[in-house]
Amino acid sequence: MSVLFRDYDQAGLDAQYNNREHVPSHPKYYETWEPMCSEVLAQFDHHIDLKYGDSPREGIDLILPKGDGPHPVQLYIHGGYWMSRSKTDQTFLARPFVEAGAAFGLIEYDLIPNVRINDIVRQCRSAAAWVHANAAAYNLDPNRIYVSGHSAGGHLTIMLSLTDWPTFCGGPTDLMKGGCAISGIYDLTPIQLCYMQKTLDFSDEDVFQYSPIRMTAVPNTDLIIAVGGAETYEFRRQSQDFNDNWKAKGANCTFLEQPECNHFSILSNLANADSSMVEGMLRQMDVN
Repeated sequence: MSVLFRDYDQAGLDAQYNNREHVPSHPKYYETWEPMCSEVLAQFDHHIDLKYGDSPREGIDLILPKGDGPHPVQLYIHGGYWMSRSKTDQTFLARPFVEAGAAFGLIEYDLIPNVRINDIVRQCRSAAAWVHANAAAYNLDPNRIYVSGHSAGGHLTIMLSLTDWPTFCGGPTDLMKGGCAISGIYDLTPIQLCYMQKTLDFSDEDVFQYSPIRMTAVPNTDLIIAVGGAETYEFRRQSQDFNDNWKAKGANCTFLEQPECNHFSILSNLANADSSMVEGMLRQMDVN
């Protein structure tokens, strides 16, 4: 056996990061979520595809709670290994937040290979900056912006927490007040060695510049690092290692395992107001 990364050969490493193979029943989750997305749009006021940039995919779906506001806002970044999926798959996640009185914004971004990872990071930062600048128009509180994301979106959540907002957009240093990274990828080294590399085409510089575990922690941003107990060992290791690494550097991180959840079912927990993950996120936002 030729060891490629840690104790894994090529096949073993590929298996650790192939979530669809690990959860063969994954299509059923999307089938269940589709009508739930439609129900959210039918029940709550919303704005679809608010443009934060010139690309056709640079848009935000904003789901609004009842009341005059200003409302805190939870911005959500979907996963898909930076090369697939869409915000429209996951509108159902808005329900527990909107019912608690927070707005919920789903960020869309361009996908690899049409862009590179640095473009995606910039786009998601631009989306958050746009929400801050346009908060008053949608009865949002610009001082209560939080970010969450799943899988690649978990990675992007942490990248947003690292943003120098005054330099990037003239915003406050703490434009992003807190976040929840769910089943995220914090070290791109094994991704560069996996089967996805054929499409992702990560350079060594990409791995160095966009692996959050290598970076200086942000001490003042409240972060939840969540992962499913039934995910692959590598996904659980990435989350635990990142949490421990950043806590040792002074970050305010809370590690939160969702027992029995796999890489897909953890999103059903994110739509469940009674889950410890949603409770933690609403508490972080000071919403109940």
